[in-house]
Amino acid sequence: MQVTKITSPAETKAPAAHRLSDKQLYDEINYHRAEKLTKKMLEKGLITADECDKILAESRKIFVPYLAEIL
Repeated sequence: MQVTKITSPAETKAPAAHRLSDKQLYDEINYHRAEKLTKKMLEKGLITADECDKILAESRKIFVPYLAEIL
């Protein structure tokens, strides 16, 4: 491996406009947890597809996932 450039830690940080706040980060994590749990419930037959869609829609209102919108 050949090192081509050494950067300071300040250069590796994302611009302030692109960083997530702590609340945004926690909301993102909690949204993905809720999504994963809801999909497992659907796979196990504990809820219907319609109920799954309603739960995920409500989760998006509560947690306002930033990255999920981009992806």
